Amino acid sequence: MSLAFYLSPAIFGQATSTESQTLQALLLEVHQLRQDLQIAATAGRRAQILIYRLHAQQAAVARASQRLEGAKSVLDQWQNQRKYAAFQIKRYEDMKERAESATERKQFDDAISELKAQVELTTPEEQEAQTKEIELAEQLRIEQAKLDQLLDELDRLDRALVNARYVSRIAGLMVGNLETQEFMDGAERIRLLRGYADASPSFR
Repeated sequence: MSLAFYLSPAIFGQATSTESQTLQALLLEVHQLRQDLQIAATAGRRAQILIYRLHAQQAAVARASQRLEGAKSVLDQWQNQRKYAAFQIKRYEDMKERAESATERKQFDDAISELKAQVELTTPEEQEAQTKEIELAEQLRIEQAKLDQLLDELDRLDRALVNARYVSRIAGLMVGNLETQEFMDGAERIRLLRGYADASPSFR
């Protein structure tokens, strides 16, 4: 009985030390959780800014795409006109070979010369349209690359928030719900926008 009495203080001392270590570990964990939430909240605010930039860049891509389509349409018109002129020239040359009189051959020669002159006059305009199409295609490529970069950044933020989601579930009970809700709202906004971007033709 007396031996137990003398051992009790040592046992109690060990228990107190263990409890202190446990408390310190819990406090450290809560501190880490709060830091994680602050990082997540910052990422959520960053995502809001990114979303605004993403909308603006989407509009820029749409405008560049429309300009390119217009340039392609103009170039197609010039190319079709040139092809039709070449077809007519070949047709008149064949008809000239079958002409029975010099007068008919002269008429075909005149028509062929006129068509060739028209082709020569429109060639610079066709070349200008082709150059314009190349420039606009490059501009669209640049704008699309900017959009892809923003989407990649949005994906990185999304993954960071997904990896930290378990933190919000635990920390919501430990460090308050306000920061946790801000984090969750940011994660949800990113996920909704990314789904919209994937479904929108303008993003592709």
